[in-house]
Amino acid sequence: QVQLVESGGGLVQAGGSLRLSCAASGSIFRIDGMAWYRQAPGKQRELVAGITRGGSTNYADSVKGRFTISRDNTKNTVYLQMDSLKPEDTAVYYCHAKAYSGSYYVNYWGQGTQVTVSS
Repeated sequence: QVQLVESGGGLVQAGGSLRLSCAASGSIFRIDGMAWYRQAPGKQRELVAGITRGGSTNYADSVKGRFTISRDNTKNTVYLQMDSLKPEDTAVYYCHAKAYSGSYYVNYWGQGTQVTVSS
């Protein structure tokens, strides 16, 4: 079993920055892909950014050039640096990890952290 614990959310003014962190712990054989998703009120959960174990990244068009995803494999931790924040970035942000048990893959989710951007 793997637990994902997120931190770093909060309230910030438009144009400001926040850094989210997500640490995986528990019975981990290997964490492969990690990602950040977000869900705004009344909307579906959407992918914000993803990163492979090797460091390849992908971003939603809406955050390209403003957000940066990174990870530290030695700490099983993924980060999301969010700059030039906009009110439309307001959402609950969820960490996702794809863990390999040695024989199969399991998807895990964090509990979510609120990000609120005021105009």
